Amino acid sequence: MNRNQVRATALGFLGVFVVFGILAYLVGAEGFIQELADANRRIVALILLVTLGWLAAWGIGLRTVLAVMDIEISFIRSFFILNGAMFSNNITPFGQAGGEPVTALLISKVTDSEYEQGLAAIASVDTLNFIPSVTFALIGAGYYATKMSFGRRLQFLVAGIIILAIVAPAVGYLSWRRRTRVQSWIVRILTPGLKRLGGILPRMQSPTRQAIRSRVRHFVAAIERVAGDRRGIIVALAASTAGWVLQMVALWLAFLAIGSPIPFSVLLFVIPVGALAAITPLPGGAGGIEVVLVGVLTTLPELAIGGGTAFAAVAIFRGAVYWVPVTIGGVVMGIVGVDAV
Repeated sequence: MNRNQVRATALGFLGVFVVFGILAYLVGAEGFIQELADANRRIVALILLVTLGWLAAWGIGLRTVLAVMDIEISFIRSFFILNGAMFSNNITPFGQAGGEPVTALLISKVTDSEYEQGLAAIASVDTLNFIPSVTFALIGAGYYATKMSFGRRLQFLVAGIIILAIVAPAVGYLSWRRRTRVQSWIVRILTPGLKRLGGILPRMQSPTRQAIRSRVRHFVAAIERVAGDRRGIIVALAASTAGWVLQMVALWLAFLAIGSPIPFSVLLFVIPVGALAAITPLPGGAGGIEVVLVGVLTTLPELAIGGGTAFAAVAIFRGAVYWVPVTIGGVVMGIVGVDAV
């Protein structure tokens, strides 16, 4: 890790602390701290176990996708690889977009497979994880639309989710139908950029156009293999769905821990919406996700909870789902020897 990378990471976490400070000030720091101090420790410990269950479920999804590519690994190994992936996502800006190249390298090193296969595997897992999240968000929004009238902010949010649910699959479908043309387009873009990098970085050799084309073809071939295995897709989707449900359980337990239980149905909408904030340019979306979760929870008319209560529950929940995989994944990355940033 060079100085520029350390500086970028440090600035990112500094931004997270600033966001947390502003949020604590807005909701009332004293009330927020008191809510945390009074939290039921046994329930907090249960949240940690549920978090491990979420990671295990998504690890099964990753193991299933790798098995479709004839890369056989144990459940334990897939669990640790998944945590390594979460670690790289959580310490790089823009969440998954910033961490997936490192995750692909981790998969290739641990499974002794090609980098393109690792990238195809994690891209497939991310795509499969997207489907249940948007589905839950639409179901939750539809349910609450029949129970209450949304304010203007929530109306915009729901509209954005609907647009995303339409546009993302449409773009993916069209790209897949024209994947030969997309491959050529990617090669044309990558070739000059990688050659420039080869001229700048002393340890990097400039790849030829043919080498880049071959790697892109291997990546697409791996994606095709996953897309053609219906059983694998069903198992991976089931594992992904279980993981999302366990995240909802974790946040529900967080509210229970501070003595302010909320209806579980609310979380069908809240959790997926919060996950969308991971695209913010802060490490793993930290800060942005908390702001969105607190904002949505305090805006829903049915809940009528204060900002301090919402922030306390979100802090407990995010403390588990952020730091548990960062802790486990950090150890994994250190042992394997993959530079995450």
